[in-house]
Amino acid sequence: MRKASLSRTTNETKITVAINLDGTGQSDIQTGVGFFDHMLDQLARHSLIDITVKATGDLHIDDHHTVEDVGIALGQALAQALGDKRGIRRYGSFHLAMDDALIRCALDLSARPFLVWNMPFPTAKIGTFDTELVREFFQALAIHGGITLHVDMIHGFNSHHIAEAGFKAVARALREAVEPDPRRSDAIPSTKGSL
Repeated sequence: MRKASLSRTTNETKITVAINLDGTGQSDIQTGVGFFDHMLDQLARHSLIDITVKATGDLHIDDHHTVEDVGIALGQALAQALGDKRGIRRYGSFHLAMDDALIRCALDLSARPFLVWNMPFPTAKIGTFDTELVREFFQALAIHGGITLHVDMIHGFNSHHIAEAGFKAVARALREAVEPDPRRSDAIPSTKGSL
């Protein structure tokens, strides 16, 4: 089916997510964190994965728990939707330019989570959003989605452009990795026979 939905409730957040790997990039995002909603919309639109996220969290403290826990839930949903990963391309990479920002992403849906993050933001905030939360989101997504994820800034001086280009680069690499491989439609893409 390549679809998944789940709920996650803690003392800090209540989150429901749904994804469709074979979507058209539709999104319905409501986290209470405006900039983050905008980034998740970009993630859906450029990966062509339909994404629904409804989140309430302890925003009176800060945005950290909400952003991290959405990453956890989306990672879990991605892993669930991929199942045994039979027939997918597995790997994806993309260079994405957005004005001053040039971001490179390479990823492997390996079930061996690891994040390499070389994205130095020149400012601590984008509006009211803490730029360090971009890494927190992708750390949670990688760990709970079983993704080896490398994200590198090659150029950039505007924090908004850097963050948005990062989300779009990951989205495009993810699109490539989750797509069915027409030459290996019934094979698990690993010499081990499982991922």
